[in-house]
Amino acid sequence: MKFKRQIKPYRAAAGGWGSLEATTRFVLDSKAALKNMRNLMRMNKARGFDCPGCAWGDDNKSTFSFCENGAKAVTWEATRRMVDTDFFAKHSVTTLYTQSDYFLEYQGRLTHPLRYNAETDHYEPISWDDAFALIAQHIKAMDHPNQMELYTSGRASNEASWLYQLFGRLMGTNNFPDCSNMCHEASGTGLKRSIGVGKGTIRLDDFDHADAIFVFGQNPGTNHPRMLHSLRHAADHGAKIVTFNTLRERGLERFADPQKPLEVVTSKAGNISSSYYQPNLGGDMAAVRGMVKSLLETHRARLEAGESGLFDQTFINAKTNGIEAYLDAVDNTSWMQIVAQSGLTQAQIREAAAIYQSADRVICTWAMGITQHKHSVDTVREITNLQLLFGQLGKKGAGLCPVRGHSNVQGNRTMGIDEKPAKAFLDALGNHFSFEPPRAPGHNTVEALNAMLRDEVKVLIALGGNLAAAAPDSPRTEEAMSRCGLTVHISTKLNRSHLVPGHEGLILPTLGRTERDLQATGNQFITVEDSFSMVHASEGIGIPLAETQRSETWIVAGIAQAVLGDEKVKWRELAGDYNLIREHIAATIPGFADFNAKCDIPGGFYLGNAAAELRFNTPSQKAEFNASALPASLFPTLDQDVPFTLQTLRSHDQYNTTIYGLDDRYRGVFGQREVVFINPDDMADLGFTEGQNVDIETLWNDGITRRVSGFKLVPYNIPRGNLAAYYPETNPLVPLNSFGDDSGTPTSKSVPVKLELSEALADQRIA
Repeated sequence: MKFKRQIKPYRAAAGGWGSLEATTRFVLDSKAALKNMRNLMRMNKARGFDCPGCAWGDDNKSTFSFCENGAKAVTWEATRRMVDTDFFAKHSVTTLYTQSDYFLEYQGRLTHPLRYNAETDHYEPISWDDAFALIAQHIKAMDHPNQMELYTSGRASNEASWLYQLFGRLMGTNNFPDCSNMCHEASGTGLKRSIGVGKGTIRLDDFDHADAIFVFGQNPGTNHPRMLHSLRHAADHGAKIVTFNTLRERGLERFADPQKPLEVVTSKAGNISSSYYQPNLGGDMAAVRGMVKSLLETHRARLEAGESGLFDQTFINAKTNGIEAYLDAVDNTSWMQIVAQSGLTQAQIREAAAIYQSADRVICTWAMGITQHKHSVDTVREITNLQLLFGQLGKKGAGLCPVRGHSNVQGNRTMGIDEKPAKAFLDALGNHFSFEPPRAPGHNTVEALNAMLRDEVKVLIALGGNLAAAAPDSPRTEEAMSRCGLTVHISTKLNRSHLVPGHEGLILPTLGRTERDLQATGNQFITVEDSFSMVHASEGIGIPLAETQRSETWIVAGIAQAVLGDEKVKWRELAGDYNLIREHIAATIPGFADFNAKCDIPGGFYLGNAAAELRFNTPSQKAEFNASALPASLFPTLDQDVPFTLQTLRSHDQYNTTIYGLDDRYRGVFGQREVVFINPDDMADLGFTEGQNVDIETLWNDGITRRVSGFKLVPYNIPRGNLAAYYPETNPLVPLNSFGDDSGTPTSKSVPVKLELSEALADQRIA
């Protein structure tokens, strides 16, 4: 496949004709155009299937309830291309490893269970029964249950995830590393400490009632485009959209709604952000602290003048704890430190504070630009501090909104995919099934990879995902996986992880969201939870490509049956009727009473949120202010100057590690991915010129060289000293031992690096 490589700045609004054209192109390229057009009309609809892409909520109002990237996800999954046994007979693992990530997934859907043959270096067909028997053999040979790691992707359904965690805990382990560990762990940790619940407090329609929406560290135009509809609608109704994002992103500036014909065929578009600030990477906490410092000055001045203060003192007195210590911390934070760390001027910060002050109802929303730093938990809590000062919880049009990535990553955690499960959850599970669940914390993703490197892991089972491409420090991650006795990947498509098998390896082909799931009692539906704690039923209708493909739920049940038998749990009965699984969920997880009946509610049902009702499940039973100081440095263990801080990010033709194409339309990059975005003045100071190729090398303190080569310099609107480049290509630069305090999340948005001109062009590996 050949691609035209060019850098061409994008001048149009996000969405509009460009989005419509791209959607059409992907539908046609799937080789199943009519099928996918029908699929798209049923996506995110009652009695349809939930988008396999992002976790944004459904408004249940639009005729077309999908976005460009959702359409890509569906057509990518519902392709007619197949990766069958003949494909693996032709291609060795070593040969496939040299191909790009785009090439691998473009080949099509996995159709047969496969076993890696180390002698021939090929995957070969294996029956389902033999595959389950091999897994059972390896698990039963373990010395103890913590020699097994049960990884989970955010796209796994509630039913599959719940069954998966039940299997693991009956085995005796809490080793549930998952994609949450690598993205939003700081949100859950920070919010639990501040307000007692690790989820956002708002519902989707709160956007219609907000006076101001503060958007921190996210790019919805690429990562969750349906959010642009909510932001645009809010802006059209007078809400101020205030953006803090290091890069200038087109989707956060202007948006032409593809569902409005006039905006598709004309240049008409609506503004998104009324104010746009570009902090340094890792500087958001300082920016918010500066806003609070400015607001505190005004608050005190009013009180001294005999007027009412700015803060909601009634809310603070009745519902919060720790205000004095927090305000002392604000007083002890100098403007000099705030300005230096945030990269914003004092005037900019005061301007943002004034907008906040003028709004009665404020939503604060954020994504991984906030959560992938060393001090991310404190940053989440600083945003929460700001909201608590003004009582911005428990009222319409206000609250906290972490925007999750994968469509059921929040549901996975609700279902118990958690290496540190709550005591109440384990008690409920143990009482219901009459066993004692393991109580010791298990491994998060980084801990699991380190355990593999120490040869402490005998079995890795991955329920979806692409761990080799998603995790940091790629060479070490791949080495870690290859050290396992057995690796098992439950997957829809070929990916990088399959090419670094353990001593033995299995690939088990699973159904996708769009496909019919026929079990013993008939067609089944599954459920997912979005970013707003809404649980939706999802039922595919497409005919699977091969009779040998199976649902995730069926596969998990098959593994559990082979390992544990059916004395305590009738695994095959559960796999044959998902209603039975939901009855067990209802008995063990709060909020799911009458689960099966609630699945008939059009648009789904709301799980509720205690903090949104001003009930705070913290030790004090109040919302807790956090008085942490600003970090002294993003890199406290380094004793050298850091010329640049790099963030890894997605392109527009990408969702997490799935690369749909080689264009990043809104950033003006076409036909290529090995690029690095840089401030033009930084490029000039280095004596480099646009289009030159550079090597990027991490500055770290463990003696390991981390370097990627042949990245084209692209001048971009980004603050000086900051760089951006795509993952997974730059994941090799992220040290495995650089992770967030109290979250364990890799610091993929703050990587200390230097640049050098490349001696030779890098091999682009484009087939």
